[in-house]
Amino acid sequence: MIGLEDRRSLAREIEHARAAGARLDRACAVAGISARTLQRWQVDDGLVTGDRRPEALRPVPAHALSAHERSAVLQVANEPRFADLPPARIVPMLADEGTYLASESTFARILREHGQAQHRGRAKAPRKTRPPTTHVRRARVRRSYSHAIGLCKV
Repeated sequence: MIGLEDRRSLAREIEHARAAGARLDRACAVAGISARTLQRWQVDDGLVTGDRRPEALRPVPAHALSAHERSAVLQVANEPRFADLPPARIVPMLADEGTYLASESTFARILREHGQAQHRGRAKAPRKTRPPTTHVRRARVRRSYSHAIGLCKV
């Protein structure tokens, strides 16, 4: 998104370029926008009010889980028998019991929102190993064949 002041300055600079003889498409390309974007800004009060998308009211989807359902998912995920299991194992276990609360991705999303998306298994999380800071060179002793079998000059 381009801020209101940046929009205004780009529009002014493009108008100066057009007054100097530049074509609209080329001036907009140099500015990094399309000619259609500039036209939308000029027609829809985009140079007065700016981008209003962040302020838009977005309705909650009809199929979204309610607060009660979300707390039930969190409560089940924190039960002792599921406390160390990831959502990919919790959901099938609940399905075997005939219970469906939410999908695996919804379980994961709810756990992430509550800061519980860390490793949920018994195994330790993988750690990065650093390369050694020093190297030790050990010389390999090579003996000649005659020395190895004990032959000497006679």
